[in-house]
Amino acid sequence: MDKKYLLETKGLSKHFPLDGRDHNGVRRTLKALDNVSFGIASGEVVGIVGESGCGKTTLARTLIQLYDKTAGEIFWDGKHMDSMRHSLPLRRQIQMVFQDPYASLNPRMTVYQLLQEPLLVHHVPKKHHEELMVQGLESVGLNQSHLARYPHEFSGGQRQRIGIVRALILEPRLLICDEAISALDVSIQAQVVNLLKKLQREKQYSILFIAHDLSMVKYISDHIGVMYMGNLVEFGTKENVFAWRKHPYTETLLAAAPSIDLQRLGEARRLRIEGEMPSLLQPPSGCKFRTRCQEAMDICALEEPVFQEILPGHQVACHKYAK
Repeated sequence: MDKKYLLETKGLSKHFPLDGRDHNGVRRTLKALDNVSFGIASGEVVGIVGESGCGKTTLARTLIQLYDKTAGEIFWDGKHMDSMRHSLPLRRQIQMVFQDPYASLNPRMTVYQLLQEPLLVHHVPKKHHEELMVQGLESVGLNQSHLARYPHEFSGGQRQRIGIVRALILEPRLLICDEAISALDVSIQAQVVNLLKKLQREKQYSILFIAHDLSMVKYISDHIGVMYMGNLVEFGTKENVFAWRKHPYTETLLAAAPSIDLQRLGEARRLRIEGEMPSLLQPPSGCKFRTRCQEAMDICALEEPVFQEILPGHQVACHKYAK
């Protein structure tokens, strides 16, 4: 029996048309997201990792329909999301915590106004507003006295907590965290991740957690997806991805993570990624990672690898595992 997903994508792509044409006269296009397929089950946390520019944020913004998809399908609770595009109930069920807590909160609005805005948009009776706000603030370690303050009166960690309350005050079924800890100090990052884990355990909502920090992703996630140049190259349980990583890019990415383990440091030197990520305007033929891969074969330049299941629940896009 196929696994039932709360949110599922099939062949999801987002291309941005650019000015000008290439040497063949074809209009230039930036393929920020290309043929991505994965799913998030109810109550599950899925982590997405990859280098800057790999398409993580584009994926998040396409899922919440800030960007129109170019191709592919998105399903919500088994139903095609296209049929619910302007549905207010759907927007209430999917909320997002943005990367920058300094830019995502309107500096002209008090915390009361910031938290009341989604309640007004979704027609929650006004008699419940302050009660919901206070409950939300207390759940993240703040209190009622903070309602009258403005964003500039808070630290970065406190602002991100307010952003989390604003996203969760509508009790969504899916929370998308787009680099929600990257702008914070390391100690504050741990506090925010612990808070998300605690709230998720209590409320049983799903999370799509996008981050650079592999240790944080491993700590909070049930499944992990690895992205490279707009493609999902590996997806599986966190145990399998860390212990049985199959894609060469996943190996090098995990080996590059900071560590005081001498054996890990030796592995990092052996698996160092050479060179820069190619331009998305002129991606390599075949496998996009082949120009930096120590295990590249002739077929890697000729054919794009198929994203396929090689172990139960573990998918990889690599010619080493072609069936």
